[in-house]
Amino acid sequence: MPAPAAPPTRDHPGLPAVRGRLPAVLLMTGSCLPVLGAVLLAPVLPRMQDHFEGVTGSAALVPLVLTVPALSLALLAPFAGVVVDRLGRKRLLVAATVLYAVFGTVPLWLDSLHGILLSRVLVGVAEAAIMTACTTLIGDYYSGRVRDRYLALQTMCASASATLFFVLGGALGAAGWRAPFWLYAVGLLLAPVMARALPNPTTAGLGALPNPTTAGLGVSTDSGPGPRPFPVRRMAGLCLLTVFGAVVFYTVPVEMSYLLDDLDVDSTGVIGAVTAVASAATVLGSVVFTRLTGDPRRRLPVLLLPCAAGFLVMGVADGLPLLIAGAVLNCFGTGLLLPSLLTLAMSRLDYADRGRGIGLWTAAFFLGEFVCPLVLLGGKSALGSLASAVALLGFVALTVSAVLLPLARRTAVPLPRQVPEQR
Repeated sequence: MPAPAAPPTRDHPGLPAVRGRLPAVLLMTGSCLPVLGAVLLAPVLPRMQDHFEGVTGSAALVPLVLTVPALSLALLAPFAGVVVDRLGRKRLLVAATVLYAVFGTVPLWLDSLHGILLSRVLVGVAEAAIMTACTTLIGDYYSGRVRDRYLALQTMCASASATLFFVLGGALGAAGWRAPFWLYAVGLLLAPVMARALPNPTTAGLGALPNPTTAGLGVSTDSGPGPRPFPVRRMAGLCLLTVFGAVVFYTVPVEMSYLLDDLDVDSTGVIGAVTAVASAATVLGSVVFTRLTGDPRRRLPVLLLPCAAGFLVMGVADGLPLLIAGAVLNCFGTGLLLPSLLTLAMSRLDYADRGRGIGLWTAAFFLGEFVCPLVLLGGKSALGSLASAVALLGFVALTVSAVLLPLARRTAVPLPRQVPEQR
C-alpha cells in the first residue's frame, strides 16, 4: 500500500518557520469565530421576532437565523477539507475570514427575513472553511505534546468566548437587534494580519524524506504512483463517536436555562452565573487534559464517566445546588473529552490527508451540536421531562464507555510515532 505523504518536521525543508506566539493567537482567535455565530444573536432573537412578526412562518424562521450556520458548517466542512488539502490552508483561511465579515454584516442592511437567512447560510460556509483551516494549521505548525496543548487551548478559547459573546450580544442588543451583527466585521481586521503573520505550509522537498508517523512500524514510505485512497475506515468510527461527544458537550450550554426554569429559577443573573461556572469547569478540564500522558485511545472510556455522572446528578437534582454540581462535573468531563477526540483524530491523519480528515471531524462535531436539542426534545417527549432525558443521556454515555473499554485495550495497532515537538 502506498504510504502517506510526510508531514513537515523541524528538520525537514518543508516546515513553516513558526516564530513567536502570534500565529497561535491568530489560530485561536479564528477558531472562536464560529462560536460567535452560534451564541451572539441569542439575546436579540425575541426583538428580531417582534420585528418580523408579520412574515409568514417567522416563528420558525427567526430561530433558524441562530442555528442554520451550524447546520451549514456541518454539511460543508468535509468539502472545505478537500479544498484545504488541494488549494492550501492559509489561502483558504484568509479568504474565508474576509467572506465571514462580508456575509456576517449583510443583515445590517437587509430587511428581508429570507435574505437574512440566506446570508446566515453563507456565514456557515465561511465558518466551515475557517474552522477546518485553523485546526489543520495547528496540526501543520506543531507536533507532539505542544500540538496537544494548543488543541486543548482551542477548546478553552471556544468555551470562554461563548460566554463573552453571549454578554456582548446582550449589551449590543440594547441598541437594537441589528447591532450585534457589527461584530462580524472583526474578520476584516483579522484577515490581513493572518495573511502577513501565518507561515505558508508546503510539502516541497518532502517527497524522499521518511515519514515520522510510519517510521519504525514496518510501513513503506515510498509514495508510489498515483493518488492514494483517503483512510475512511480510520476516521469513520471516530467521527461517529464525535457526533455523540458533541451532543454530550452541548447539552449543558443549550439546556441549562430550561432545566433552571423547571426548578422555578428564572432570574437572568442566576442563569448567567450558572452558565459561567459551567464554562469555567470546561476550561479547567481542558487545562487538566494538557497534563495527561499515554495513549489517548485508552483514556476515552474513562473520560466519559464524569460526563455521564454529571448528567445523572442533573437528572435527579431537586434544587439549584445539586443541579450546579452535576453541571460542573459534566462540563469538567467534556473539557477533557473534546480535546481528546480531536487529538486522536489528528494522530490518525498524515499531512496529505489532514485537511479532509479534520473537515470530516469538524462536520461530525457541528452535526452533533445541531442535533443536540433535537435529541433532548425527543427524550423529553418520550419520558415526560427534560431532567429525565438528561439522565437517560447519562445512561447512554455509561453504555458507550462500557463498549469502548474492550476496544481501548486492543494494542495490535500502535499509534503513529510523534514527530519532534515544534514550539
